[in-house]
Amino acid sequence: MMDNNETWDFFSRKTIIPIILFTIFTIYGIFSYLSGPDILYIANFTYIGLILSIGLILSVSAPRKLKSTVRRVIMLMIGSYLLLAVGVISKEDLQIEGFFFHILYLVGGGALIHYTIAKLGGPLIFGRGFCGWACWLSMIYDNLPFKTSPGRIKYLSYLRYVVLFISFGIVYYCYSIGYNILNNPEQSLLWLISGVGIYYIVGISLAYILKDNRAFCKYLCPIPPLQKILGRFSLLKIKIDKDECVNCKLCEKKCPMDVKLLKYKNENKRILSTECILCNECSFVCPKSAVKLSLGLDHGGNYLVYSNEKNIKRITKRK
Repeated sequence: MMDNNETWDFFSRKTIIPIILFTIFTIYGIFSYLSGPDILYIANFTYIGLILSIGLILSVSAPRKLKSTVRRVIMLMIGSYLLLAVGVISKEDLQIEGFFFHILYLVGGGALIHYTIAKLGGPLIFGRGFCGWACWLSMIYDNLPFKTSPGRIKYLSYLRYVVLFISFGIVYYCYSIGYNILNNPEQSLLWLISGVGIYYIVGISLAYILKDNRAFCKYLCPIPPLQKILGRFSLLKIKIDKDECVNCKLCEKKCPMDVKLLKYKNENKRILSTECILCNECSFVCPKSAVKLSLGLDHGGNYLVYSNEKNIKRITKRK
């Protein structure tokens, strides 16, 4: 999908994937409005879909040296909007604790909709793309100075499940004693600010300790266990063209999540790892434009891939 050009080029590639994403977000916003009704649903989803689509188009068109900057700007625009407009102004706790409160009390709201789209159902379409393009935590982490990952400490990743269990345990205890932040917007806002503040402090500290911007995402964030449920089957995935790849390994060196990309390429598979956050940093550094964002189905021995780079469809038999 990505072209490693050295100048801006807005006309060299098709834009089917950005258009599809914008359409999905807009339709969901209209559906939510009809179910609500609340005009903010249309505004919220249209804004997010539009900014995300523009970001993908700009990342295709930008010179290689600016592609990462474009992605970080888009993540800042979406992440800060979610945190400030939906979270602070609307007083919705978008942290996972707010989601658990909605589940336990069987109440709808912004947090429930957000998690349904970004972290539960949405990954079936875009995997963990939220982490690479919209996260209000990572919009800070990705601007820290450690742009290249030193590698993953394998067994620390299980701590994410511990944090998830602790978060649910805290909310369940509050539920058992009748405490409900959903009845008190000020309390909901306090939980949001406190949770985000703790995660910022812990995430930034861990990044400097391990010299890894995405250390919090790899080891402590409680969200990936939810995203992984359907993320493996996502329609959008990275694909490395075996014929164009020269095995320079720049893609693996640049991957912030330490995904073994070439292993999938050698097996003629799309990137099936649920650690992939679709940040496209791998494609930004590829000297041959062999790394592409693809739209397709991975099932059994076959997969159908729409490659936005060559604008073709193909069915390939896995070996």
